[in-house]
Amino acid sequence: MNTNNNVYTVVYTTVVCVLVAAILAFVSQSLKAKQEANEKAENISQILTAAQFGEKSHWSEIGNDATIAFYTENIEAALLVNAKGEICGELEGDNVYSVSDLKKQNYAIRDNAEMALPFYIFKNGTSAIAIYGAGLWGPVWGYIALEGDLKTIAGAYFDHESETPGLGGKIKDDPAFRAQFSGKVVDYADEAAPFAIVKGGAGDKANAIDAITGATMTSKGVDAAINNWLKAYEPAIFAAASCCSGNCEECCGECAEGECTECTECAECETKANEEE
Repeated sequence: MNTNNNVYTVVYTTVVCVLVAAILAFVSQSLKAKQEANEKAENISQILTAAQFGEKSHWSEIGNDATIAFYTENIEAALLVNAKGEICGELEGDNVYSVSDLKKQNYAIRDNAEMALPFYIFKNGTSAIAIYGAGLWGPVWGYIALEGDLKTIAGAYFDHESETPGLGGKIKDDPAFRAQFSGKVVDYADEAAPFAIVKGGAGDKANAIDAITGATMTSKGVDAAINNWLKAYEPAIFAAASCCSGNCEECCGECAEGECTECTECAECETKANEEE
């Protein structure tokens, strides 16, 4: 065989390319299940960290299987809610939204299109909602956990694709930034925004925290993502936060219409409760 002619070169190159492609495809397929498991465990660990079940490092230490098992043991329901606050689906078992799923929902929020936002409800009464948006150099995303009143923030966790280490990257790497969220509230009555990340300091505002020094654009990006998603979740949160889910034994009838949000402010509920006592 003449190895110097063009035909040989073309055939040889084609065979090598086909073999390499076949090997890469085999390796990719072989690793697919592991990659999917890693991605699922990572997403679940972020949700659990936001909900204050443990630090992020804990989930890395115990591994994928234990992390996923903890989630399935403690989740009450993983619902999907639409723009009207209605339940439009459910994530069963250990299924959670991926980052790419959140990206799609972010487009839906932006375009006022049909959406299905994840709403994770845990057995201890804590709920977690997702956020997604744009940082300085790329996408940012994360989770905000709410206590049983669906107003008080239990915790938060954020991640990013390419923010600057030591600056914007602190949304993920600096526990002090995330710790600011705990105990703060989401205030839908605030005309400016339900929640704020404030450059120069939030002061004593109950629904605001301090921005990251030297990371103005990343802080603004996270702030915008939080508020865009909080507003999208607002109907679902109001629907879930009926006053009679708290201390009242029976609903006065107005809660279902969204006219009553706090048991202590609902005279009819208090009257009914007192009469029954």
